[in-house]
Amino acid sequence: MKVGFIGLGHMGAAMAGCLLKAGHEVSLYNRTPDKAKPLIDRGAHLAARLREACRGDAVITMLSDDNAVEQIVLGEEGVLAGLAERTVHISMSTISVALCQELAEKHAISARRFLAAPVFGRPDAAAQGKLLIVPAGKPEIIESCMPLFEAMGQKTIPIADTPQAASLVKLSGNFLIACVIEALSEAIGLIRKAGVDPHQYVSLLTSTLFPDPVFRIYGGLIANQQFTPAEFAATLGEKDLRLTLAAAETLRVPMPTASLVHDRLQTLIARGGADLDWSALGQLAANDAGL
Repeated sequence: MKVGFIGLGHMGAAMAGCLLKAGHEVSLYNRTPDKAKPLIDRGAHLAARLREACRGDAVITMLSDDNAVEQIVLGEEGVLAGLAERTVHISMSTISVALCQELAEKHAISARRFLAAPVFGRPDAAAQGKLLIVPAGKPEIIESCMPLFEAMGQKTIPIADTPQAASLVKLSGNFLIACVIEALSEAIGLIRKAGVDPHQYVSLLTSTLFPDPVFRIYGGLIANQQFTPAEFAATLGEKDLRLTLAAAETLRVPMPTASLVHDRLQTLIARGGADLDWSALGQLAANDAGL
């Protein structure tokens, strides 16, 4: 397929690389063109203007937050303005439910095709094509994009016909991951204070009670006190919990645990941890324990 890719952060660059590896024709656009060079060396094309990346079978946006998505997609010279009639815009960014709904509505008004397809997985999983992809939108549009999803992910699970449902599912998933990180942080702080080896403790948990990648990955990072380089920064985690709470407020759903973990991330950031991985909640718990 011919696909445009906009946004070459840690995740986006890895995902675009998987598309190239699978044989898709990839056109890149990034506000910092130098980031495209490694992919250009592998056969990608660099679009001089954003609209040049919006004329193929699909264009993927993988951007950091609502503000970036609004500027790139809804700006005067943005994706929506340049989108060809049959080109599908696939928003793979983690954004608010409200913005995703606005994108769906504005694409519909312009008679343009749109999917939300956020992903679960860190950059190493993205580089290996092992993401979990959660698309939402018209089933026939999802089906037409499956070759792209298969190149980037190990599993694709369509979730709903309305794109904003995918944003809600993604935010709720990140809320759960944040809760696991906070729980691991507190538990590891507790056993470390008593002199128990945190590596043995995490090995026990992940080989018996919690044989799950989230516990293995984040338990390992906390046990090792390895919070740089940040593959998912604390600021991004705080943003996702904030968006989760905004969605919960709209739907009138109390989420007291989300409020607590959001406050913990805010505390981490306030204490200088903005550039650390969000697993640095483990450092915050250790400090609270006097370690």
